[in-house]
Amino acid sequence: MQYKFNVKITTNTFDKIDGCSDLPRRFAGSMHANLLEFDMIEFFQENKKIAKVITEVAGLANYLWQKGWAERNAGNISVNLSELMTDNDFELDHFPMFQLERSYDALANLYFFVTGTGKRMRDLAISPMKNACIIKMNKKGNAYHIITMKKKNLYNFRPTSELPTHLAVHNLLVSTGSPNKAVVHTHPNELVAMTQIPKFQTAEMLNKTLWGMHPEAFVFVPRGVFLVPYILPGSHKIADATIEGFKNGHEVVIWEKHGAFAIGETVSDAFDMIDILSKSAQIWFMAMQTGNEPEGLNDAQLAELKEAFLKK
Repeated sequence: MQYKFNVKITTNTFDKIDGCSDLPRRFAGSMHANLLEFDMIEFFQENKKIAKVITEVAGLANYLWQKGWAERNAGNISVNLSELMTDNDFELDHFPMFQLERSYDALANLYFFVTGTGKRMRDLAISPMKNACIIKMNKKGNAYHIITMKKKNLYNFRPTSELPTHLAVHNLLVSTGSPNKAVVHTHPNELVAMTQIPKFQTAEMLNKTLWGMHPEAFVFVPRGVFLVPYILPGSHKIADATIEGFKNGHEVVIWEKHGAFAIGETVSDAFDMIDILSKSAQIWFMAMQTGNEPEGLNDAQLAELKEAFLKK
């Protein structure tokens, strides 16, 4: 299952999701000129694939907001754009640079689209480049330049507060040769609610229940989720814990009492993982509302699914 986010966005950004013949003009027309050091019209004309990626992010942002998973400024998204970038000779001294507390060696000189801190998904859906930015990592991987704004706007914009986790995840993906380029963090209501219940505060019990509620949860997320006990958001500690989950082959990490992190080749792929698991959580709660404990798929039924859909 894959959602296509065919959201109509106002002409403040661009109003064609599926096509991109005049996308660069519309995209650049939505920018405040005083935020841009280089010619964004020319940039997006030469990088229509990047414009399409950002359009997909905007559509997803709208969907996250509509689902109630993105209250106020909740959630963040990042995408590795490096393979899509043409050889632009950016004079990086013209752009604000921010030092990082850690080095991410595999990310040296790479480019990322990253949502902004304090920015709302509902606003991102309408005006992506007013609520997100493109960064370029320096040659040591220990600092980044925001290449979509001038130095004089140094204190007006920052990437998401969860940037340490996003960069740590991308560092792992790049260093291991993973095809995954997108990272999505959001607050799916029912999944967060389940982690408030003590019996689901172990990955074993949480996965058993989520798999049992619907066959697709097992088929599409066969490795299950990796569960991180509650840790302060935005910290290196939670980034390190999250990385352990992805190192172990999981594609979704649940932060107890907080939200979910997922990876995918596209933001749609990452979203699909969370959406499928959220559906299982919804079914569990719906069954509980009847006053009955849901039966769930048994071990034999899960084994049958594995044989039918996951056998290599």
